[in-house]
Amino acid sequence: MDRPIRVLVVDDSAFMRKVLTDLLGQDPELQVVGAARDGLDALDKVETLAPDVVTLDVEMPRLDGLGTLQELMRRRPLPVVMVSSLTRAGAEVTIRALAAGAVDFVAKPSGSISLDMAKVAGELVAKVKAARRARPRVAEPPAASEASAAEAAAAAQAAAATVAEGRAPATLRLLTQRVVVIGCSTGGPGALHQVLPRLPADLAAGVLVVQHMPPGFTRSLADRLNEISPLRVREARPGDRVEAGLALVAPGGYHMIVGPDQTIRLSQDPPLHGVRPAVDKTLESVVPVFGRHTLAVIMTGMGYDGAKGVAAVRRAGGRAIAEDESTCVVYGMPKVVVETGNADRVVPLPAIAGAITDMVTTLG
Repeated sequence: MDRPIRVLVVDDSAFMRKVLTDLLGQDPELQVVGAARDGLDALDKVETLAPDVVTLDVEMPRLDGLGTLQELMRRRPLPVVMVSSLTRAGAEVTIRALAAGAVDFVAKPSGSISLDMAKVAGELVAKVKAARRARPRVAEPPAASEASAAEAAAAAQAAAATVAEGRAPATLRLLTQRVVVIGCSTGGPGALHQVLPRLPADLAAGVLVVQHMPPGFTRSLADRLNEISPLRVREARPGDRVEAGLALVAPGGYHMIVGPDQTIRLSQDPPLHGVRPAVDKTLESVVPVFGRHTLAVIMTGMGYDGAKGVAAVRRAGGRAIAEDESTCVVYGMPKVVVETGNADRVVPLPAIAGAITDMVTTLG
């Protein structure tokens, strides 16, 4: 390493600025070059201090974290790690920030003023270091128009009401014969915001999404994707069925397992590859049920989660897509799939939804 990674800490609390500065400063590979009290202060200091990475609070006066991020991405895209309170409002804003270009986030353990930030010191340092290697991506507008998203939401509500009343048409009761499993990690929320809104409501496959994310944030991710996607999207619950036109997001802290009857089971078995949910766990449970009718999609993320599961999918006659290096925030998980020769197609992010739609019809 030629020089330490230069970090700008942004938080409206003087106490939290001091805590974050001290935690990051303990690592010799990191140098905190400044601290900002709000978004406007941060934008000025980015210009004068030229940091490599910014840690950004969510809730701040004058200009909040989301507004700061959007302006930063417009002026001078830099790797940003959000530092968020683990609240419903904090989670929702964090998801929007990740969709807008933030590389990753760290949850404050006990609210906006966390006296116990030392609990997540290792995670904070690791994510700041990883962010330095990431390529921040300026988010495109959601692919689905407001009108089409509203129409899709209305149709989904009508379908749900129909099922609740016990008068669901036969097509809604049928189990799907095909499944798409999408796995991602660092940079994944932004990628999902580009893929799911481009998938049609009548996609002839159920969709399972495994995003490495802790508890408390996956529901907000699913809710946000549901707002902008023709597909129905929600966080998975035990007993859910894999259904065409429905995307289920693995809850943080649980592996999402598919049983022989195509129902979802949530497992708290030990983390795999250091993560829970793990893509490999879902893929390996899907193969005995769907076999060659499985399409695995591995997008941006660190590490190699998903590679073993994709190999199992290919052995069963299923197919796989890997995100091209040119659009990955972190080219880790897809790289392993490509290097092991298990990717049927390697495509950039804007083309992944189209590739899924095309390949679903060829499964089996």
